Amino acid sequence: MMASQTSSALVLGRGLTSHSTRLSQHQLSSLASSGVVIRRYFSAKPSRNHTNHDRERVVILGSGWAGYAVARNLDKTKFEPIVVSPRSYFVFTPLLASTAVGTLEFRTILEPVRRIPGIGFCQGWAEDIDFSNKTVRVESNAADDPASKTVVPADSIGPPGRVPKVKGEFFDISYDKLIIACGAYSQTFGIQGVREHAHFLRDIGDARRLRLRVLSLFEQCAIPENDNNTQPHLTDDDKRTLLHFAIVGGGPTGIEYAAELHDLIYDDLAKIYPQLMRFVSITVYDVAPKVLPMFDQALANYAMNTFARQGISVKTQHHLERIRPADGHLGNEHGALRIKIREYGPDNEVGAGVVVWSTGLMANPLIQKLSSKEFTLPANHSTYPSPVDAPLPIRKLSRDPRTGSLLTDSFLRAQYHTPSTNSDQTKPTPQALEDVFVIGDCSQIIPSASPNSSISAAVGNLPKTAQVASQQALHLSKTLNKNQVGIKPFTFRNWGTMTYLGSWKAIHQSSADELTGWVAWVLWRGAYLTKSMSVRNKLLVPVYWVVSWLFGRGISRF
Repeated sequence: MMASQTSSALVLGRGLTSHSTRLSQHQLSSLASSGVVIRRYFSAKPSRNHTNHDRERVVILGSGWAGYAVARNLDKTKFEPIVVSPRSYFVFTPLLASTAVGTLEFRTILEPVRRIPGIGFCQGWAEDIDFSNKTVRVESNAADDPASKTVVPADSIGPPGRVPKVKGEFFDISYDKLIIACGAYSQTFGIQGVREHAHFLRDIGDARRLRLRVLSLFEQCAIPENDNNTQPHLTDDDKRTLLHFAIVGGGPTGIEYAAELHDLIYDDLAKIYPQLMRFVSITVYDVAPKVLPMFDQALANYAMNTFARQGISVKTQHHLERIRPADGHLGNEHGALRIKIREYGPDNEVGAGVVVWSTGLMANPLIQKLSSKEFTLPANHSTYPSPVDAPLPIRKLSRDPRTGSLLTDSFLRAQYHTPSTNSDQTKPTPQALEDVFVIGDCSQIIPSASPNSSISAAVGNLPKTAQVASQQALHLSKTLNKNQVGIKPFTFRNWGTMTYLGSWKAIHQSSADELTGWVAWVLWRGAYLTKSMSVRNKLLVPVYWVVSWLFGRGISRF
């Protein structure tokens, strides 16, 4: 999620070998668009012998919940942060569904990375990492579509004869410390048509595309019939198909979007398109026996009963097997889809105008690449072989086989191991890779790497949520600022889980209490408002809430 969140980015902070060659943060920001300047500045090898005036260069891959929080909280007098990310902003994902229906405007949940005091920024993808020489390979994407992608693209997608995407300029960035927080992508499970035809909801570009699609469907179905035509432009069955909104995934993201979509349709669009309301339907599909598995059964039942009263259909234990365009003009001209569901038999398909996909996360391609590559330790590593001319052993990063995430110890340090040979079948023992940390959705803490059982219980199998990522980022930034890495392990404090259900109702669960209805909705809005990053957005969010309540949601298409 999302999720935390997240896309591949990078924060750097370290002084150059010569003080005379150092660029100021203002100069760096103004020259960041120049590939020559970027290449010369970032490729400079930092001195390994720092003076009191030197700052360490910290590279953070990720501008989501984990990466952005680390960049904000690092001590700029000790570190020189430089963020490199394919997107130039942070997204407050808990309110993303609200922007997808016009309750909030997109700018109210965005925080520009460049506005973090004391940092530099360069827009690009982290392509590879050389752990031996402590450098990161980056591909610039400043000329690309600013709406970042939240699903791994397939080379086969696109019309025949499509011109391949031109690679951006590559440059290297050296680092003293590396923080990998590049997040994860939406999991499609290899189901046919999902990547090509489904909508996702993990970034601001997803919300904008989804908002435009929903409004477009109502406009298409509202086109009046031509008196000269014997056949109507769209039949009632066609409108029923186009105005069927299918949400796949019964987690908080899918449930909250279904609730927000219900509010948009019945609070605002019903007044504009009253003749179309009899064709509208919203369905949530999930493979699990119940939705919202992180809540107890009573709260999950409350959510399902609330949806039933609102006319939202929830179908559990349903397995989607394929998404394809509808046949004829409905698919070619109007973008209707056909969904194949296992439980309905091989010959039956469900029509829909929109399919929203929210079923989990998969490893970022960079993480997959890093976990498969072999490397040697840098020369300044504490376990570097002695004598120095001894053969360098080959290492690999340790990876969780189930989630694909990189493994860390309880101090959030990346773990590596020596690959076993054919003659050596013993299980490799993970060790900490110095100066390399992994946080957020792309990380998984090894409980056995924690110093005691209580810590192991507190960090094992943590959910991939914004709450976990932000707490990890805050812990890591504090330990780096105090130079206490390896002293105080990370512990997760669960502040509770909340989900909006529509019509000013929500559910909240924590170790202290369980709330439902309007009271939980007030807590839901209050918590997200206080967690908004900047003072600017703390002011804008309630203003747009009031505007939407008084005058309705934004329904303009642009």
